[in-house]
Amino acid sequence: MDENRAPLSTYEELAGMIDHSLVRPELTEEQVHQGCHLAREYRVASVTVRPSDVDMAARRLDGSQTALGSVVGYPHGSQTTAVKLYEARDLLRRGAKEIDMVVNIGKLVSRQFQYLESEFLQMVETCHSEGAVLKVIFENAYLTGELKIIACKLSRLAGADYARTATPLAPAGYAIEDLRLMKPRLGDRVKLAAGAVETLEQAHEVYGAGCSRFSATATARILDDWKAELKRRAASAES
Repeated sequence: MDENRAPLSTYEELAGMIDHSLVRPELTEEQVHQGCHLAREYRVASVTVRPSDVDMAARRLDGSQTALGSVVGYPHGSQTTAVKLYEARDLLRRGAKEIDMVVNIGKLVSRQFQYLESEFLQMVETCHSEGAVLKVIFENAYLTGELKIIACKLSRLAGADYARTATPLAPAGYAIEDLRLMKPRLGDRVKLAAGAVETLEQAHEVYGAGCSRFSATATARILDDWKAELKRRAASAES
């Protein structure tokens, strides 16, 4: 637990942590449209859509405070660096402001760290040159503790904005032990993000472990439960 963090106390604090996820392959365009509307209405930090949905999502989110995000190297990070860079530039040109890049899992488990360092540096430069955010997704379910630590170091050295535990398609979204492992090794520059948070209780848990963002598909339920909790707190304070 991050004992220096004050407990969440406002709607905006929690909503500002959520990356509403719309990347499942079976989603229809209408479902993506509805998801963008939900993210906008609930005023979450960002909505993450599939690359082919970026143009539509950019129109739906125009004028809102919710940032548009998309994915690169999805879902296992095994595309070449050149392809990832092309993907990122194309998405940024279309209006994406946040890029989630999956680490090349095969290269990481093969200990090809120089390859990964070069890829991370190029992706950071590409995103930051356009004023965009880069989040590196580790897919911790496939990694040893040592490799998780190395991925944190690579993210820090490259200057990534966030390091996320997993995609929504991973065998596991996050483990509290992983968050506790990653947080001190990311330093002050790289923020911690969790994957696949689905309840208010889990949202409080990852916040307490030091996360600044988390991905969710159950965004409405989490924030409706949070609003109800805040009302109960207010009523209790008045009585």
